Amino acid sequence: MMQKPPQDDFLLKETKPHLGGGKITGDKLSSTYDLVEQMQYLYVRVVKAKDLPGKDVTGSCDPYAEVKLGNYRGTTRHFEKKSNPEWNQVFAFSKERIQASMLEVTVKDKDLVKDDFIGRVLFDMNEIPKRVPPDSPLAPQWYRLEDRKGEKFKGELMLAVWMGTQADEAFPEAWHSDAATVGGSDSLSNIRSKVYLSPKLWYLRVNVIEAQDLVPSDKGRYPEVYVKAILGNQVLRTRVSPSRSINPMWNEDLMFVASEPFDEPLILSVEDRIAPGKDEVLGICAIPLHQIDRRFDHVPVNTKWHNLEKHVVLEGEKKKELKFASRIHMRICLEGGYHVLDESTHYSSDLRPTAKQLWKHSIGVLELGILSAQGLMPMKTKDGRGTTDAYCVAKYGQKWVRTRTIIDSFTPKWNEQYTWEVFDPCTVITIGVFDNCHLHEGENPGGPRDSRIGKVRIRLSTLESERVYTHSYPLLVLHHNGVKKMGEIHLAVRFTCSSLVNMMHMYSIPLLPKMHYIHPLTVSQLDNLRHKATLIVSTRLSRSEPPLRKEVVEYMLDVGSHMWSMRRSKANFFRIMNVFGGLIAIGKWFDQICNWKNPITTLLIHILFIILVLYPELILPTIFLYLFLIGLWYYRWRPRHPPHMDTRLSHAESANPDELDEEFDSFPSSRPPDIVRMRYDRLRSIAGKIQTVVGDLATQGERLQSLLSWRDPRATALFVLFCLIAAVVLYVTPFQLVALLTGIYVLRHPRFRYKLPSVPLNFFRRLPARTDSML
Repeated sequence: MMQKPPQDDFLLKETKPHLGGGKITGDKLSSTYDLVEQMQYLYVRVVKAKDLPGKDVTGSCDPYAEVKLGNYRGTTRHFEKKSNPEWNQVFAFSKERIQASMLEVTVKDKDLVKDDFIGRVLFDMNEIPKRVPPDSPLAPQWYRLEDRKGEKFKGELMLAVWMGTQADEAFPEAWHSDAATVGGSDSLSNIRSKVYLSPKLWYLRVNVIEAQDLVPSDKGRYPEVYVKAILGNQVLRTRVSPSRSINPMWNEDLMFVASEPFDEPLILSVEDRIAPGKDEVLGICAIPLHQIDRRFDHVPVNTKWHNLEKHVVLEGEKKKELKFASRIHMRICLEGGYHVLDESTHYSSDLRPTAKQLWKHSIGVLELGILSAQGLMPMKTKDGRGTTDAYCVAKYGQKWVRTRTIIDSFTPKWNEQYTWEVFDPCTVITIGVFDNCHLHEGENPGGPRDSRIGKVRIRLSTLESERVYTHSYPLLVLHHNGVKKMGEIHLAVRFTCSSLVNMMHMYSIPLLPKMHYIHPLTVSQLDNLRHKATLIVSTRLSRSEPPLRKEVVEYMLDVGSHMWSMRRSKANFFRIMNVFGGLIAIGKWFDQICNWKNPITTLLIHILFIILVLYPELILPTIFLYLFLIGLWYYRWRPRHPPHMDTRLSHAESANPDELDEEFDSFPSSRPPDIVRMRYDRLRSIAGKIQTVVGDLATQGERLQSLLSWRDPRATALFVLFCLIAAVVLYVTPFQLVALLTGIYVLRHPRFRYKLPSVPLNFFRRLPARTDSML
């Protein structure tokens, strides 16, 4: 097992960065790009050139522009035989790394052997203007090219040169000097910042009711008919119709996940199971999704009959369609009243229904500043040394953002700010850090995968409104050999509430849209649909340009978190024990009261009990007042920082290597048979203990049922007689007197107690249960 780092190294650290250039007024900051540290850049926009002299023997030139600042050099694309090229490319040079005093923009002619010099323009770094948004962009100007001796000639170059920050509009599209080692336009697009949107997802409900006038090939047997529905890669089947006729009935729902735009049709195939593994297609119909009704509430849509078409292949001819009278009766609709779950319900970032007309107004704005990372671990080897090319991905609602990739740095500085609308405070934003493994053009897309460095989750309901949280979060990843800190990410977060009343009202309404409660889906349905939704989202985003790769999306959406893990099971068990810890503590305290461990406290409890019995109307006010005072008392120790990944709560530090190896195992298992057998036996022993606990709970419940079942006639007779006597006594005795005597009996002094179990407990334990009937 790997050596454990100090526990303090896994904690959250509050920081005081120089946000927004230091323009701070109280807790609020004064500019629109105010949650990040300002980074100064020199921007060069190379627009176009004209009247360039020819350098080839043909009198033409293949021009391109080169921007040079010290040791940094960036080039535009080149044009074939064009004297008036247009590039419109932007170059950005970090001011921190600028050491040269002159900026040189050169126009050259592309040649096979050596590129020819055409002309250049020089700029003194001390004379370059500064631009601060929201100032308008600097207008490019024409500059006369000069030769190496400084003499001007015919050709001209249109340029704009200015000093700005990362808030500049040109920043996302610019070529960065930090990425000078990256070649190729595809690789450059892979390192730029980008905003993505998840595809709009719908639940598609297919209610298969019945079919009529089917024509099976073998009319001498009862057909075993079922319906197979296909939407893209999703395939679902109904059960075999119990009617077993040519007019079968099902009345069964099939649920799919569909994404806009609706390119793929819904294909329904009515099939007859002739023999195991052999089915005959009796009819097919294809339904375009854009023709399907959309439902926004619980009112059912109208049913429709659809004609079935049978496909046959004639000898020597292409496939033809034979139309006949078979048809199928269905109710199909796109469900707009549900929220399509594409992420774990514990970390949902969006709870709105699919249909936009059902959305509520936003309650605020979430702003995230991704500042920097420190102490990142080397993720790959390049030229014999470790290196990391880190970028961040943040996901909230349907909006994904990806920062630019910082090349070859263990302390990358992004300083990028993003904004989301918030519709529910009980949601979570997820920020992940990854190592970019696709920096060179022509790399195999199915080859290297972007490595995960770590992930942070922040629940919005734990944030105070209007406050700026600046913290350094540990990036913790679980490996086969234990938990490992991969570095720290520095974030600034602010949740601004637009209406306090609306936000407070959100706590009184259901978490999910009302259709989840009026027509709830089963747990297994939700699990299967979530798996399909995450597959659609990851596939769609991986086809974007530049792609947000599948492994990144799956890590952000916690795909696979439902798989068995011994470590996670232990953690959940101790979480339950921690929840019941308060009740157990109250029980121990009450036991001390009953045993007069502290006589003064016990006497005070007696007095309080007598008051509450004599004045029962004070019971509920006393309880709520007590809870109110506890809440006020705990306000002094309220959490001042957002929650973060807790290795102790997750039992990540105490997990042994075999448990971690089991957690990282594939499904189905790829481990040797002896290891699988050992793990299976271990799981059987754990399941045996759980089985015993469940059996004991069932036994206690059956004993309660047997009180009146006459399974033990003597015990039931005693209980019935006791109930009659108790009814008479309680009828003639004031309730307050009964409660008072009962309380005093329970709180009696240990001198009047016996160590043996009480009579009611002895009676209950003697009652029969159904364990005698178990095999």
